[in-house]
Amino acid sequence: MRQDIEEVGQTYGIENWGAGYFSINVKGHLMVHPRRSAGPGADVFELVEQLVSEKKLSTPILLRFPQILGTQLRRLCLAYETASKEAGFKGEHFPVFPMKVNPRREVVEEFLKEGVGESVGVECGSKPELYAALSLDQPAGSLLVCNGFKDEAFVNLALMGVRVGKRVVLVVEKLTELKLIIRCAEAAGVVPWIGLRAKLYSKGSGKWSSSGGEAAKFGLTTSEILECIRLLKSHGLEGGLKLLHFHIGSQVTDIRRIKNAMREAARVYAKIRQMNLGVEYLDIGGGLGVDYDGSRSTFEGSINYSIEEFANNVVYTIKSVCDDEQVPHPHLVTESGRVMTAYHSLLVMSIRDEIETFANDRPTVVLDDDDPEVIFEMKQVLDGINAKNFREAYHDALDDKDELHKGEVLFWEICARASELAMRAGIHEHEFADLQKNLASKYLCNFSLFRSAPDSWAIKQLFPIMPLHRLNEAPDTVATLVDVTCDSDGCIDRFVDVKSVKQVLEMHDFKGQTYYLGLFLIGAYQEVMGSFHNLFGIPNEAQVVVGPDGRTHVAKIIPGSRLGEMLGFARYDQKQVWEGFRRQIAARVTEGKLDPAQSEALAAAYEAAINGTTYLE
Repeated sequence: MRQDIEEVGQTYGIENWGAGYFSINVKGHLMVHPRRSAGPGADVFELVEQLVSEKKLSTPILLRFPQILGTQLRRLCLAYETASKEAGFKGEHFPVFPMKVNPRREVVEEFLKEGVGESVGVECGSKPELYAALSLDQPAGSLLVCNGFKDEAFVNLALMGVRVGKRVVLVVEKLTELKLIIRCAEAAGVVPWIGLRAKLYSKGSGKWSSSGGEAAKFGLTTSEILECIRLLKSHGLEGGLKLLHFHIGSQVTDIRRIKNAMREAARVYAKIRQMNLGVEYLDIGGGLGVDYDGSRSTFEGSINYSIEEFANNVVYTIKSVCDDEQVPHPHLVTESGRVMTAYHSLLVMSIRDEIETFANDRPTVVLDDDDPEVIFEMKQVLDGINAKNFREAYHDALDDKDELHKGEVLFWEICARASELAMRAGIHEHEFADLQKNLASKYLCNFSLFRSAPDSWAIKQLFPIMPLHRLNEAPDTVATLVDVTCDSDGCIDRFVDVKSVKQVLEMHDFKGQTYYLGLFLIGAYQEVMGSFHNLFGIPNEAQVVVGPDGRTHVAKIIPGSRLGEMLGFARYDQKQVWEGFRRQIAARVTEGKLDPAQSEALAAAYEAAINGTTYLE
């Protein structure tokens, strides 16, 4: 059945969570617009078809659109620039990209390339991240912020960065770190920039609210900050104190929490400036969220503000406090990694099969004369169910179910009909929502939830999911999704909805044909936190640039993990594996169960299989 494209788009909420990056064309195909709505768009379905037919890629395929990274960065910088101009704020904006959000070289380098005029820097929180950051060409004047717990090797790496001309800021997380930094700096003859991380009383909101507040993992209390200042002065290093840092948690859902935290942090900054210390930078950390479900609310998968509103609140609140305290406006450092990266990548997965359940694989019931009376009664209920009595019919079926065996088939027929009528009537009551989930198809998708969207499993994060094609057709079924791992938790049964959380996804009847789904907004954290459960590896990847005319250019293809790579990850030596299999073949030949020709063919086939993909082909 053909349906208005706008109505189908509303079914999946694309206008709400897409942020202008996605639309549906007249063919019913998903479009991507790397410069947002006003810019050119490319047909994602046709792109996938090209990758499959011409490039011989198989799903799952991670599509990366690097231009979206630049667009998000410019949105962020413009928001702070506009807010500062309107408020008369004198400080500058220094965005840094936190490598923990997505440490892929292509992602980090894209930000540094796009941010030449924006003084975009890098934040790292471990020795591997710092080691990589030291090799990167950063824009002049940008920062290299070093967060996280540090040992002597970490500090010495950071001091190498100072010696090659980088603006390295070593952020002190605990008092003993400052003593270590002073000792290493004196030994190296280098004076680094020092930052102090304050532990605020203010907390964020949402899943990560525990990151802030008095019980936070990181940060210095007021007395510890004063002791750090005393220690710096005693070594004549107070001139190196350049930055005050704080972080109230990732994905802050409520803008009011932002205001409270900015007010408290600005007070701490002002008091330090009033001690005649030259702190110039106020690092507000992350917290700027992504509206994953498009509801524009304080729900944990959403936010009740825009990028512009966030920047306005930060700038106006800090300026107000600084003016009251009569101290200079600080330069603002932001670590908004989630909003910078989430939109730029999506996972394409294909439906491979439908897992039949009794609820959707119902045989036809033929009644016999000797069937119990209750069977005939249920058949009458089924024959007579309609839009006026479906609720009573469903309740009658529930009453009779426990007494029946053959009647179970009739029970599910009544359930299916009642669910259909409830959907038509627009009824979303809890009992019918549960019924719809029980009746839903289970579609087997060629991907690993633990590899590509681990937060969906671990913390029940909602990610938008929708078909890439047939979007000019009304969905005619509902389903939940299961992955190819042998883990019962490898399923998605919570879906984005503006008003609530859906337990099923509207889809089109599979019928064994090619059917592609997209898993969106996974550019932040998912790649780096994904596991190799069942030794399913990294999916195929294509980096795509969209030209002014809407034509796509596949800039780079990175093949997904092969069996051999994942065996190596699990510490299996390829040579030893082959030798072990050949020993078993030799034993079968000795027993007369295999002839030499068969054994050689078997060994060759086994050794060749090591180059295959870890996913279904």
